[in-house]
Amino acid sequence: MDPRSEVLIRNIELFDGHIVLAGAPADDLLAELPQAYGWSWHAGEHAVLKQRFAERCGFSTELASAEYTSGVLFLPKSRELTEYLLHELAAKIPSGVLFLVGEKRAGVERAAKQLAAFGRTSKIDSARHCQLWRCQVNKKPDAPSLEVAGKVFTVTSGKQSINVHSVPGVFSHGRLDLGTQLLLECLDDLPAGHYLDFGCGAGVVGSFLKKRYPQAQVSMLDVDAFAIYSSQLTLAANQLEATVIAGDGIHAAPKKLAAIISNPPFHQGVHTQYQTTETMLREAAEHLQPGGELRIVANSFLKYPPLIEQHLGTCTVLAERDGFKVYSAVRRS
Repeated sequence: MDPRSEVLIRNIELFDGHIVLAGAPADDLLAELPQAYGWSWHAGEHAVLKQRFAERCGFSTELASAEYTSGVLFLPKSRELTEYLLHELAAKIPSGVLFLVGEKRAGVERAAKQLAAFGRTSKIDSARHCQLWRCQVNKKPDAPSLEVAGKVFTVTSGKQSINVHSVPGVFSHGRLDLGTQLLLECLDDLPAGHYLDFGCGAGVVGSFLKKRYPQAQVSMLDVDAFAIYSSQLTLAANQLEATVIAGDGIHAAPKKLAAIISNPPFHQGVHTQYQTTETMLREAAEHLQPGGELRIVANSFLKYPPLIEQHLGTCTVLAERDGFKVYSAVRRS
């Protein structure tokens, strides 16, 4: 059981009725709260919940309208996303009672200050290295707009530019990170065919692939609903077409790809998490056609080359700068 869920169960008398669990973990909490609804923006967690609670969970960037008695926000990693989600919950819960639960090291006390902007706030419990806060909302806010909350910026690489639409919660919100900038400089001479932008975020890499190779089929994959939405906005803003896929890891990707291009994730909230990228490196060959290429950017300290060579082929460094390296490997025939 997620420690945040354990804190809720310690105070289960507070969560009677049709309560919405925003960012609900993939555990047994919905079984303990039979009238609760789990709202998720993580495709993997949603898939787990859907297997057991198909009628009581949803995957989206907006909360489905219903008669909720109260809401619980499981603290996300982004301050901007926290702000958006609190507004969304406060706008759609008539009774105006919100709860916030999160790990202390994830910044729950900071987030409690954001919660206090909506009304009278008090700390209910502190256990399992987590805190639970309650707020009686004294004024119902207007429903927020993701596009209004988003940021638009221009990215240029070589002779090409795109307008990027980034929304709260997306990696490197509102700016281009150094790793992706380096990767964009290494998109030449890809084998012809179907390309995958793995962990697409705001859609920067996938959009540049489509601009650079307009005849190519491009797919873009991410686990996060806000990244999916952001990528769709970026594609539309640049009059580009690509397939955007919500999925938890490489298993959700198409097969017979000509290339997988990625700035893969290695953080999840306050936790360092390598599993998604390491699984992708182990299984990339299953999704690449013979002669297909993997091309990724990663922090130089990450020991990915041995894993790449074990499962794919000879790993070469295409570029190195600012603590990042771009690696390339071609699938053995």
